[in-house]
Amino acid sequence: MSESTLEPDAATVEVVRNYLTSAATEMQRTLIRTAYNTIIYEILDFGISLYDRDRNLIADSPGLALFLGANDYALDKLVEHLGEENMEPGDVIIMNYPYWSSTHTLDVGVFAPIFREGEDADAEENELIGYAATRAHWLDLGAKDAGYVLDSTDVHQEGVIFPGTKVYKRGEPDEEILDLIRFNSRIPEKVLGDLNAQIAAIRTGKRRLRELHGKYGSETVDRCIERIHDHGERTAREAVRELPDGTWSAVDYADGTTGELIRIEVEVTIDGEEVRFDFSNSDDEVEGPLNLPRGMTETVSKLCFKSITTPEEVSNAGQYAPMSIHAPEGNLFHATYPAPTFTIWTAIVSIDVVYKALAKAMPDRIPASSGGDLNDIMLYGVDPDTGRQFVEANNDAVGWGATDTHDGANAVMHISETMVQNIPVEVFENKAPIEFDELSLRRDSGGAGEHRGGLGLRRDFRIAHPVGALSIIQKTRKPGWGIDGGKPGAKNGVVLDLVDDADADDDRVQVLVDNTDIYDDDQLWVGMFRGEFVPGDVISNRTGGGGGYGNPLERDPEAVREDVIDGYVSRETAREVYGVAITEDGDLDREETESLRAD
Repeated sequence: MSESTLEPDAATVEVVRNYLTSAATEMQRTLIRTAYNTIIYEILDFGISLYDRDRNLIADSPGLALFLGANDYALDKLVEHLGEENMEPGDVIIMNYPYWSSTHTLDVGVFAPIFREGEDADAEENELIGYAATRAHWLDLGAKDAGYVLDSTDVHQEGVIFPGTKVYKRGEPDEEILDLIRFNSRIPEKVLGDLNAQIAAIRTGKRRLRELHGKYGSETVDRCIERIHDHGERTAREAVRELPDGTWSAVDYADGTTGELIRIEVEVTIDGEEVRFDFSNSDDEVEGPLNLPRGMTETVSKLCFKSITTPEEVSNAGQYAPMSIHAPEGNLFHATYPAPTFTIWTAIVSIDVVYKALAKAMPDRIPASSGGDLNDIMLYGVDPDTGRQFVEANNDAVGWGATDTHDGANAVMHISETMVQNIPVEVFENKAPIEFDELSLRRDSGGAGEHRGGLGLRRDFRIAHPVGALSIIQKTRKPGWGIDGGKPGAKNGVVLDLVDDADADDDRVQVLVDNTDIYDDDQLWVGMFRGEFVPGDVISNRTGGGGGYGNPLERDPEAVREDVIDGYVSRETAREVYGVAITEDGDLDREETESLRAD
């Protein structure tokens, strides 16, 4: 089809929009099919984006919701660093410099410019039509510790850094860069395999965008994209106008790693068609690796903004035009060199803080707090069968908060990772020397309310062979929150049950967050930890529950009875918190219930 100067009709715009979305989805499928590690092909820890020539988002396919927008910031920094004039057909560029790439050093971004005529055309005459981006978690890239870095004090302890480095030049691999990656990884075959999977996904996106421009002509495609962005912005602004105007703030705390809680405060302002997120009252940069790059703060804000404006629509740059953020340099939410940023779980905690502020403005549209964290147990060491080093991680689900119309969902991934999955038990036991003793819903973990918060879960890892293990978790000391009289759910936590010849002070386990003081049992409760574990040790991951909505004494007694029968709520909690008497046979004692609620 020749170039057209006609304004594209609505049908053509819609065809182009769906083609772009399909291209991003095909990139995702390519990545999943070709990746080497479970963290990509099972957990879906990645983010995929397509951009127009002006670096405006035109389609994405996130696995990890927290990557929503992370590639946007990184691509701008990459072009600023390299210069668009220095990009040629066939170039593939990697970036993991956290202050530019938006996240920690193992979330490696792979980017490529897209030229209309492909890889073989003369760069001087070839037309730049867009960019493709993939971001995925690599399991090791020269950091001081295997698996995850929990106690770094400097970014240079967190791995080899690429500020925007061509790993392919004009379609040819740079073997020196590949060697640099290979010799700085404990598991080079898997890391290079995942790099190649990302490049395969990039090539899929490039091919599809070139086909689109070839079919309709660049002028028509550009006008369609402009219409798509205009519609996205108009729809978002209309949604904002329906929200109440005002300013609301909320505060919560992450655990930290030094014994001091980390203050997270956000102020949300809605003014007409504009929404502003202000993080300036949060703590300044902290000593440990819990500081957030500016790009991560933007993606937290974009996730929350999209969920209250255009949650049903695929993403494009126009939808975020009404949104702005403020986070001064040196703040927890705008880390500066050389502040460590590896353990970015403060971003996960901050999402619920944003919603806590929004709940003050629109309690009928915002649920109570979720479990508030992403509870990750990671194992690493030498595989006893192959003799090779391995790293395996698993994200466990939390309870979601109740709303004014229904109970919260049980054991669902935190909203930061709503597209993410956990690894099936059979796969995990095959990949690491462990056995699972228990995987169950955690009774009484959902916050009480007229509508009950969702339950967290319990997963018990029994160590079958000497292995290293750690937890990545940052909300274990402070509870979540309910709405309109609802109670918070149970806190997140990990219980370490070590074999008889070990104790809590054993040098083989470094406890960064000790929670034994907030529980009245004899178990060793911890938050973030790293250690060496031996056969017979059990790591019990206990995830938090969602907050309740409304007065628990107003919950339908029959609903409480069903919760008891299902094992969600104990008979004791039914009586003491909900004022509902359930007999040992599971029947509702209506007379005693009336008496309990009358008191």
